[in-house]
Amino acid sequence: MHQHRTLCERAVDPMEIAAGLEAHGVTDRTAARFRHRDVFSLAEELYARVPRAEAPPPTVPAPGPVRRGRGVRAVLHLLPGAVCAATVAAVTAAGDASTPVPGRLIDGPSTGLVQKAVALTGTGLVALALRLCVRHGPLRARYPSARAAALWTCWLAGYALCGDWLLRQILAGGPDFPYVQPQFATTTALALTCAVVPAAWCAHWFAARARRRLADSRCLTAFASGVRPLLLAAATMQLAALLALAATVDAVGGGGGAGPVAAASALGALLFLARLLARHGFPAAATAGPAAAVALEAAALACVLAARLPGLAPLGRPVEAAVTHLGPAAVPAVACALPALGLLLYALRALTGASAHAPAPAAAPAAVPAEADRP
Repeated sequence: MHQHRTLCERAVDPMEIAAGLEAHGVTDRTAARFRHRDVFSLAEELYARVPRAEAPPPTVPAPGPVRRGRGVRAVLHLLPGAVCAATVAAVTAAGDASTPVPGRLIDGPSTGLVQKAVALTGTGLVALALRLCVRHGPLRARYPSARAAALWTCWLAGYALCGDWLLRQILAGGPDFPYVQPQFATTTALALTCAVVPAAWCAHWFAARARRRLADSRCLTAFASGVRPLLLAAATMQLAALLALAATVDAVGGGGGAGPVAAASALGALLFLARLLARHGFPAAATAGPAAAVALEAAALACVLAARLPGLAPLGRPVEAAVTHLGPAAVPAVACALPALGLLLYALRALTGASAHAPAPAAAPAAVPAEADRP
């Protein structure tokens, strides 16, 4: 590592280090002396252990600034839940208030206009707070994600808010727009925004212990064996936090019972695993999980709509049976749980590689490394 330190510092991918080592005469037999099966395995560990040249040398920060930085991040991750709770309370208060609006401006009740304005403002503030959370701290992605990732996340959030109501309306022959008012699942939104805090803590907990395990390991096999339980523990802790938050908010807000709690927990677990993969340099996999959930939810709605056409009635029967026996929340619960399980299985292979925990440079490179070259 000291002999080839310059090569390792300037490399942007483990494959570049492997090529440089082979150019200097390092063979698989040489790598075996360092307890590695081949040159590529040795290059991966060198890439993970040596900081990039763009990063400043590691220094021990003063206790004061560290505490202030952690305090600012903690407040930042508390912000989405606080803003969402304030928005829900403000919408409820606006509905109970009787603020008159001149008849020449609107013919309907004035409280509806005030509620819509408050809800739109609060939604924008919540979205801004969530954007700040994913751009700083433990949830910040290593490389820029695709624009489609934001689109899939917006769809999933929108379905969590009013997807169950929309599915019931479609099954009943509607919806009869614009004469029907949507019903939003505010308890689900509140539980998911409050879950940002445990998600950030679990992501930081996993990253810190994985880096410590990397420093103590003497081979990649031992490192993978040590990181795999850490990943499972982080996912389990986040799922437990999601279940507790969703159940608590559902009990206080008078929600729909076990179905919405399961759906909110499955969606939260999916978004957590996707963000964890994006954090450690796997943006394509992080986008594929939410995209699969969107496809399943859209397919469920499309099958119910297609069942209205002559001869296509059997298409909507599976969804109708699921809604009849389990409730409309069964659709998003299954649609999010299956991709979340797939992401967990993928993460057990991808996040146990040493290159997934390499020191991040001060400025991320413009080009994203090909994930096919990663373990």
